[in-house]
Amino acid sequence: MSLPVLNTYESVAANEVKVWFKAAPISKFPKNGGACIKYKDKQIAVFNFTREGTWYACQNLCPHKMEMVLSRGMIGEENMEAKVACPLHKNTFSLKTGENLNGSLDAIATYPVKIESDFVYVGFSE
Repeated sequence: MSLPVLNTYESVAANEVKVWFKAAPISKFPKNGGACIKYKDKQIAVFNFTREGTWYACQNLCPHKMEMVLSRGMIGEENMEAKVACPLHKNTFSLKTGENLNGSLDAIATYPVKIESDFVYVGFSE
């Protein structure tokens, strides 16, 4: 029997970053897709949205069934908003704000991303 996963993720705005975590080289992330990194006790989904020329990061935990799956979700756009769709039940979330775009689920946490010297960094407030 497994213990329930608690959603302890909180969004971080760019001006709140205290730590830039060096996640991995750019080459470790698929184009127009995501991969999961671990920062302390958090799983973070990082997306290389090459069609937009932008990187995004959010919690890997989908709030619907509390599964660590968002890094495997499909990314795209809806009304000029970058989004990720949960691979299990297709709930979609804004990669900019974390807002649930097609239902009433709680928002997901989002994190700033920067690229330096071909490495991906994710910003955290702790």
